Amino acid sequence: MGLNANHTVEELGNIRCAIVEKNISQARVDFLTPLLTGNGYKVVCVEAEAPKAKASVASTASSASTSSATDANGADAVTSVTPVTEPVEVGEVGEVLYTLGVTDLLFNPINAVFGRLLRTSDGHVVTNDYWNQKDAVSRDEIPYFEKK
Repeated sequence: MGLNANHTVEELGNIRCAIVEKNISQARVDFLTPLLTGNGYKVVCVEAEAPKAKASVASTASSASTSSATDANGADAVTSVTPVTEPVEVGEVGEVLYTLGVTDLLFNPINAVFGRLLRTSDGHVVTNDYWNQKDAVSRDEIPYFEKK
C-alpha cells in the first residue's frame, strides 16, 4: 500500500486499477466515465460489493427474537415478540452502487483535479466544483499564484 491512503490500487474485473471513487451511483458513473475517457484514461466500472454491515442488517432485520414461557397446561406460549430492526438510510434500499477505476496505476484523482491536469470535452480545465458536480460548467479560474 502506498503512503497516501487516498491513492488505492485494487483489482476490478481481473484488471489492476487505480480507484477513482467507490460506492457511487449510476448518475455519477455516467458523469465521470466520459470525462476520464476524454482525457485518455481507460475506465473500468464494476458493481461494488455490499458492505458487511448492511448485509448483516438484511439478515437480522427479517428475524425476530422471541421469549417463551410455559403456561398452566405445560404448553409453550409466546409471551413477547421483539422485532430486531436497525435504521436504514433513505436512498439505499435497492440502489446499485459502483466502483470506478482507471487502468493507469499512477492516476490519483486529487492530484489530477488540483494539479489542473484534466480537461472537459470543450477544453476547459476541470475544477473542484465541476468534479463534485456543484457547477454544471467548468469555469477556468486563474490560480491565485498566477494573478498579477
